[in-house]
Amino acid sequence: MTENEIGTIVVDSAIAIHRDLGPGLLETVYEVVLAHELKRHALTVVRQLPIPIEYKGIRFDEGFRADVLINDKVIVELKSIDRVTGAHKKQVHTYLRLTGCKLGYLLNFGEAMMIDGITRCVNGLVD
Repeated sequence: MTENEIGTIVVDSAIAIHRDLGPGLLETVYEVVLAHELKRHALTVVRQLPIPIEYKGIRFDEGFRADVLINDKVIVELKSIDRVTGAHKKQVHTYLRLTGCKLGYLLNFGEAMMIDGITRCVNGLVD
């Protein structure tokens, strides 16, 4: 399955979850439910995966934690906040660069309409 095919499932699932649960719950609630929905689509989902980084030749085993990694291809960062800032978007771009993944999503379940809370981030992905 391609990154874009996975992305379509992520977006559709996020919209359905937001419609059913509404905005403003804890991020962990949305993370658990999103992981469940993605697994129903036969996707491999890992939550809170420690991602090592290398800095000046030194490997740090836990550089950051990916909220959700899907099929080892797509990273999803979840928020439940009033508004997303540029720093949140940069965070996802940095995760993509450090992992070599080509597609990521920043999903803000704090928005009144989920469509306004979806930010697609790419790292060399050809559409």
